[in-house]
Amino acid sequence: MTAANQAHEFVQREDKAVYETEQPVLYSVENGIATVTMNRPGFNNAQNSQMTYALDAAFRQAVDDDSVKVIVLRGEGKHFSAGHDIGTPGRDINKEFDRSTLWWDHTNKPGGEYLYAREQEVYLGMCRRWRDLPKPTIAMVQGACVAGGLMLAWVCDLIIASDDAFFQDPVVRMGIPGVEYFAHPYELNPRIAKEFLFLGDRMSAERAREMGMVNRVFSRDELAEATYDIAGKIARQPRMGLALTKQVINHVEDLAGKRSGMEAAFAWHHFAHVHNEQISGDLLGGFDAKGMVKANKAEASANGDKA
Repeated sequence: MTAANQAHEFVQREDKAVYETEQPVLYSVENGIATVTMNRPGFNNAQNSQMTYALDAAFRQAVDDDSVKVIVLRGEGKHFSAGHDIGTPGRDINKEFDRSTLWWDHTNKPGGEYLYAREQEVYLGMCRRWRDLPKPTIAMVQGACVAGGLMLAWVCDLIIASDDAFFQDPVVRMGIPGVEYFAHPYELNPRIAKEFLFLGDRMSAERAREMGMVNRVFSRDELAEATYDIAGKIARQPRMGLALTKQVINHVEDLAGKRSGMEAAFAWHHFAHVHNEQISGDLLGGFDAKGMVKANKAEASANGDKA
């Protein structure tokens, strides 16, 4: 290794994140149900690492509490989640955290290793941990559930949505084959998954229910009451019975290739990042948060959707 390469490898990237809150996730327990609430409503619950690690801590707290039988994941404000934070003042991609998996720190790593190590930790690794936690989880989705928001909903055992919710993975626009936790062909029929990704259009809650991705759809006013009613019914079941039922269904999914397919998709995802950087100088193909929002609104308007 040349001296220049060595110098590059150990340069610590500057962390410029400015957080708008010290509580990006709220936690409460009532009647055997833990509520984990994403709390960045001013940024439509975009997921920075601060939020991701707070989610991990909240899920751990719920698992460790024997009084908790069911976990409800929800988002404060108008939307469930606008996805990964790619442009707010709190974007903390260069910040070090106490890591939850055994991957090394990414912040001083060169080339593709930088993003690969980070996303193994905060996206693929975290999502797999949450999918496998032994208590039933319910995503209560209102408004937007976009890109990284899909990953948070998909790791949950049930998805209950408001009738104004929509689901979207528009990252093919960036030259990237879907989000890191690549569950698309398991949440949707493979041909529908291709349509979902190729077009990048919004999928309504009702169509998502028809496709089997969403369990129930309610009006926005009824959503919370209906979700907690379902959670309460589940909470009356025996803890070990729920854990074993969840474990066996997840195991069957993995036998059908879900985990190994996700590994391949993650590798292709990171090839896309490196390819983008080589041809455009940007890992996201020249798109930032504003660019993605503008493109989304233009396409939604063209399709007659509410932007």
